[in-house]
Amino acid sequence: MSGATIGVGMVGYAFMGAAHSQAWRTVHRAFDLPVTPRMAVLCGRDRAAAEAAAAKLGWASVETEWKRLIENGDVDLVDICTPGDTHAEIALAALAAGKHVLCEKPLANTVAEAEAMAAAAAEAATRGVRSMVGFNYRRVPAVALARRLVAEGRLGDVRHVRAQYLQDWIVDPEFPLVWRMQKDKAGSGALGDIGAHAVDLAQFVTGSPITGVSGLTETFVTERPLVASSAGLSAEKAAERGPVTVDDTALFLARFADGAVGNFEATRFASGRKNALRLEVNGSAGSLAFDFEAMNELAFHDHTEDPELGGFRRIQVTEPGHPYVAAWWPPGHGLGYEHTFTHEVRDLLAALAAGEDPEPSFADGLQVQRVLAAVEESAAASSVWTRVASGATGAG
Repeated sequence: MSGATIGVGMVGYAFMGAAHSQAWRTVHRAFDLPVTPRMAVLCGRDRAAAEAAAAKLGWASVETEWKRLIENGDVDLVDICTPGDTHAEIALAALAAGKHVLCEKPLANTVAEAEAMAAAAAEAATRGVRSMVGFNYRRVPAVALARRLVAEGRLGDVRHVRAQYLQDWIVDPEFPLVWRMQKDKAGSGALGDIGAHAVDLAQFVTGSPITGVSGLTETFVTERPLVASSAGLSAEKAAERGPVTVDDTALFLARFADGAVGNFEATRFASGRKNALRLEVNGSAGSLAFDFEAMNELAFHDHTEDPELGGFRRIQVTEPGHPYVAAWWPPGHGLGYEHTFTHEVRDLLAALAAGEDPEPSFADGLQVQRVLAAVEESAAASSVWTRVASGATGAG
């Protein structure tokens, strides 16, 4: 960091890159922070496309090689918005170079990569170099409120967790074979892409890690049309189809360290569900429920109240006292998806300025990766109960 500013270099500029750019542009205008981000460098392989994206998104300069971005003296923090197969290499190089890192989820494509990243992050922290994994849904005000209610004991002992992430964007079998459907690039399908969010959300809200799972995965459409635009294919070649090498849906049962049990579902084949990330937590003294498609609301039931007047209440999470909300609009004027990323970088910058490790850490990302790996292992073995690895090396 230079004075009161921090130079940011971002690798990737598509969906996540646009969302992150919005956050870097707006965070210091919404929140009073001790440091101001400077959008220094955007990196993309195609210079013309990267320059167009930089002009649109607000970046000062462009690189076509991520290694040169890391070497750039104007860059203090590297923001990784690329497919999962590149996360480890970029993050490890950035941390070794003394750059702070924000890495999109899931942390990596394999447990081994995530372990290496978490170890490097722990070592870098001893040098004052910080890192964070981008589980943005933690920054939904209603989710932060849910965590607070559980931590305050309003639900009593947590007993049952239900988590779903439902989408429908690949229901059409003619939807093209994008990188998210290729295991060598994405690591897994619905399990890692959206199931990772459900896992992190459940562990974050309950404050308890998942220790064991029994999983089932399925691929409904096994071949899809090749992508002409990204692969440089002719129209004739694009008519060909390629194999889908990841899951379309994943379901699993889980046990938590605190004794709670859970059931999880992640699918991109739920017709009519666009971005239904749902969480329900049932405890001995109450319950809560959240659905991102109604992201400004939280349902809460206090089981200690008179049953004749009891039931779920709808909390509109838009009051100034609710997490993050005071920086924005008057009560009742809801927030949106993009605000979660602004809150994410707000918390990251505040931690960097205070010399603290931000959350979720690479260690948190590794824990999620271990859960995903255990689900895949269980599914491959006919849903046998599988322990989630723990420890620095994953050796139990």
